[in-house]
Amino acid sequence: MTGATSRAEVPTTLPGSVRTGVHRSAAGKRPYRLYVPSTGATSPRPLLVMLHGGTQDGATFAGSTGMDAVAQEHGLLVVYPEQVTSANPMRYWNWFSDQQRTSGEPAIIAGIISEMVATEDADPSRVYVAGFSAGAAMAAVLAGTHPDVVAAVGIHSGLAAGAADDVSSAFAAMRSPGPARRLARPVPAITFHGDSDPTVSIANSGRLTDQFGPGTRPEIQRGTVAGGRSYTVSRHDDGNGTMLEQWVVHGMAHAWSGGAAGHSYTDPSGPDASGEMVRFFLDHHR
Repeated sequence: MTGATSRAEVPTTLPGSVRTGVHRSAAGKRPYRLYVPSTGATSPRPLLVMLHGGTQDGATFAGSTGMDAVAQEHGLLVVYPEQVTSANPMRYWNWFSDQQRTSGEPAIIAGIISEMVATEDADPSRVYVAGFSAGAAMAAVLAGTHPDVVAAVGIHSGLAAGAADDVSSAFAAMRSPGPARRLARPVPAITFHGDSDPTVSIANSGRLTDQFGPGTRPEIQRGTVAGGRSYTVSRHDDGNGTMLEQWVVHGMAHAWSGGAAGHSYTDPSGPDASGEMVRFFLDHHR
């Protein structure tokens, strides 16, 4: 069976604009990159927050995922908060230690969301957070700390919130995760993971099931990208719609599925994670 497409070719120029800024609040400050599409300006736009992986920054992550092009097509604002080396020398989001609503990196990212609502006319009922690797783990943390802010999350090659509480336990969880922590309030989620990931074990995808889709029986779909990788999708419905959609990309390592060829941490032969995430997000609002 075939179905999903790949996004190996990403346009080099788009009609929207790119801005950079620095968010400052009592919790701290972080730079960000913002893509403003030329479409969808007549009403508040949905906002997508993209959290990069280790060693990446906003521009790198935008190039890898091709998310600006997807946002242009659907009229979304996309903000890419950037980790700073003073907080983590390799630019990893500190998902294993910063898990509080009112302090640290979750509070800073929530502050960036508030800034986008106030200054860019972002729709507060359609705020989505997605990330890769450490950024994906931080997206899961945001689902736990700010379920009243986030309408849905996208977790690519990441871990469940609460999987670790320091650097040592973070590395252990990446190889062999322990039990997942239940969310206080359900948040819809879409996940991607390669089943040949040597960095973050595919077992972590199972922990995300425990966290975002407990007690549900999934509907299974299998397919193959034309000329590319095969995949399995599990859709968990809680009776009111799909709360969890999990993609396992067969043979893929630690990389963004369907990302741009030659960019940081990408696998162009996988299904288009960027397009599928935005399709899932736009079906959900708070």
